[in-house]
Amino acid sequence: MELTEGTAPERLRTLPSRLINMAALSANRLVDRVLADEGVRRYHYALLAALEEFGPASQAALGRRTGIDRSDVVAAINELAERALVERSPDPADRRRNIVSITAEGSRRLATLDRLLAAAQDELLGPLSDAERRQLVDLLTRVVERQSAGDQARLMG
Repeated sequence: MELTEGTAPERLRTLPSRLINMAALSANRLVDRVLADEGVRRYHYALLAALEEFGPASQAALGRRTGIDRSDVVAAINELAERALVERSPDPADRRRNIVSITAEGSRRLATLDRLLAAAQDELLGPLSDAERRQLVDLLTRVVERQSAGDQARLMG
């Protein structure tokens, strides 16, 4: 939905939480479409990115790093393993646990997905200059970190 005069009351058009939500909905649709065209989902991308950046990890650690529920991690890892994008091996420290690693094919696939998602980001943020894009990322990061810190404090308190 395009924000044009008369489409919504001004108090809605200027409500940051509504604007963030509308932008997020557009972003999610765009990213989901790009990934679906490649036969993957956001979970797959997040897991491959975590493995590439942090190295081999247990499924539990991957869930914590990506914010994906444990049962969803297992299902997504199964799908990635079927495509030979990741492999599991027994944890030498605890044979009951598996360590997941990204394969060479998984790294190649991740590089392709990175390029496609970069183009999607360009499409989403087309009206913004490079400086404005950096500023938007900085501002949203501050909002997210503040909310995450508050969530942690509520859990601890």
